[in-house]
Amino acid sequence: MRWTISNQLTSGRVLLIPVLMLVFYLPNPLGYWLSGIVFILAAFTDWLDGYLARTRGEETAFGRFLDPVADKLLVATALVLLVSADMAPAVLAIIIIGREITIGALREWLAQRAATVVHVSQMAKWKTAIQMIAISLLLLHVEFMGISLHETGLVLLWLAAGLTIWSGYEYIRDAWPELKESSETSQARSAQDSTIKNETE
Repeated sequence: MRWTISNQLTSGRVLLIPVLMLVFYLPNPLGYWLSGIVFILAAFTDWLDGYLARTRGEETAFGRFLDPVADKLLVATALVLLVSADMAPAVLAIIIIGREITIGALREWLAQRAATVVHVSQMAKWKTAIQMIAISLLLLHVEFMGISLHETGLVLLWLAAGLTIWSGYEYIRDAWPELKESSETSQARSAQDSTIKNETE
């Protein structure tokens, strides 16, 4: 495994997750500010490690595996913390986390079948950006220049949830031909096995 700067940043993002959990429960407003700053720092490394990997030609199998895992762990942890503190609706966390699990499993299944790779859509990129901003604002949970960052973050999280559903639909739509082919192949194999069994009885 090549221990590149990108991989170090990704690993650092994973290590920031327990830090986020720790500072979230500090007395407020210190807890608000520190948890928001830690999450923003972790979200920045998400962009930076990908940028460095592409520009420096340091993309590795380990990085391709760990990067999405780190992102999902970070987002899921932050959402669970927010829901537990009654700072975000549980339904939005279920939508976002559920989508990540479903699409992650779909991409893994397609990779195992050596099927055509389903690339990240522009909609999914917008979803990720808005989601990160929304969570950052919700964690900060303060007023800035008379503007409630919590209310702003809540509006953006609803928007992110809507984009989450739509981008998930796009993934499934693009993967549908492979899913359909797999289903038809399984049915044909099942029918063939049944015929062979009947002939041998």
